[in-house]
Amino acid sequence: MKLQQLKYVREVARRGLSISAAAQALHASQPGVSNQIQLLEDELGLLIFERHGKRLSAITPLGESVIAMAERVLQEVDNLREQAADSRHEKKGTLSIGTTHTQARYALPKAIKAFSEQYPDVHLNMVQGTPPEVAEMAATGKVDLAIATEGLSKFDNLAILPCYEWNRTVITPPGHPLLNEKKLTLEAISQYPILTYVMGFTGRAQQDQSFIERGL
Repeated sequence: MKLQQLKYVREVARRGLSISAAAQALHASQPGVSNQIQLLEDELGLLIFERHGKRLSAITPLGESVIAMAERVLQEVDNLREQAADSRHEKKGTLSIGTTHTQARYALPKAIKAFSEQYPDVHLNMVQGTPPEVAEMAATGKVDLAIATEGLSKFDNLAILPCYEWNRTVITPPGHPLLNEKKLTLEAISQYPILTYVMGFTGRAQQDQSFIERGL
């Protein structure tokens, strides 16, 4: 089994089962791609693709598993190469960060400016998404690190480090009864409807858990 064969299989799947398109993308010959895929299927003793004549018509159920594993293997190979390159040139390369819109807009600009001044030859690649999305990117190696307030704890293979404290503020209209409270409590807040973030953003889960633990 060769890494090149895994690349061919992955690219054919990405290109809608077009061997010619995959060959063009990988700068290879169409017969070469077809032959290597056939050799891989022979070695594994299974069909990755269903065929209609000389054309690929579908991905077999076992083929779906093979392609998913090939994707993971090739991602790890890319990670290994990047890590080796970074170790040779510690102040050069690319740093990929997955983060949410809130972090990217409010929390990171100063840090990014300072980092870019200290490491001008390091290219920062920022990818935005929801907390679960950027956490999965970090867990699968698609980004080097993720910055978010939620979703990271669901992945056992991620090490979680605190960046800063996130304080919450209760905002009310003038004359609201909560303004008469000498010490604001969850019990007092729970007596009124709360307008807050949707689930999955800015610590909403922890907020809900605080009320649940108090039986509110």
